[in-house]
Amino acid sequence: MRIETFGQPFRWSLDRAAAALDKACVPASLLTLASFTCCIVAGIFFGAGRFTTAGIVMIPAALCDLLARPLAHRQPHTDFFGAFLKSVLHRYADLALFLGLLVYYATVNRFLYALVTGIAMAGAVMVSYSQARAESLIERCRVGFWERPERLSLMILGALVNRVPVVLFILAIGPNFTVIHRIWHTWKETERRPSAAESAAQPSANHPDSFGQRASASIPELRVQPHAEPHGEPALRDLLPRAAKRGA
Repeated sequence: MRIETFGQPFRWSLDRAAAALDKACVPASLLTLASFTCCIVAGIFFGAGRFTTAGIVMIPAALCDLLARPLAHRQPHTDFFGAFLKSVLHRYADLALFLGLLVYYATVNRFLYALVTGIAMAGAVMVSYSQARAESLIERCRVGFWERPERLSLMILGALVNRVPVVLFILAIGPNFTVIHRIWHTWKETERRPSAAESAAQPSANHPDSFGQRASASIPELRVQPHAEPHGEPALRDLLPRAAKRGA
């Protein structure tokens, strides 16, 4: 169950808030920038060891993320670029949070926690990358649990209750298992494609309107008209260089 499921009872409130922002001509990209800025500030507080303050600063970042999606649906002209901008800034925001923790644990000489933070940071990046790369090959790849809303919510909770090391151990394991799950899911989906492609290709090869049979059917017509050969040969000689220039 994803964290978005818990937000279903508040869907009406989010839609009303998104409608008010849309009426005020607030672009969805502005919420993305606000979320990114809050995560940068939270990363600075993490680096300074002020975990509770960082957790408080991340709360408006999570709220902006929740509002950005319904607001973007009301502004279809910004959907394409807004989705791209959101993906890029979210990755930088995630890296800023983990980088702040890396700086803090390196400063206090906690090598184990710094190592776990690095593994969690790699998992956070690879969860999104594995989905993006898989969906260039298959239609959809959202299997697994540890996407950004789940990770951000857990980091907020860990920062507020001062249990960040426990959260880091969870984030070092969970997202990387999600990456493995997506690799396995993509492998299964791509393994099904060759058989489907072969079965779809066979009827076209046997179809009476296929290109090969049309070409073979046109050959006897050329032989029946021998007087057309002197005119056809120069045309054929001109056609081949033109086709070569086009890369045919």
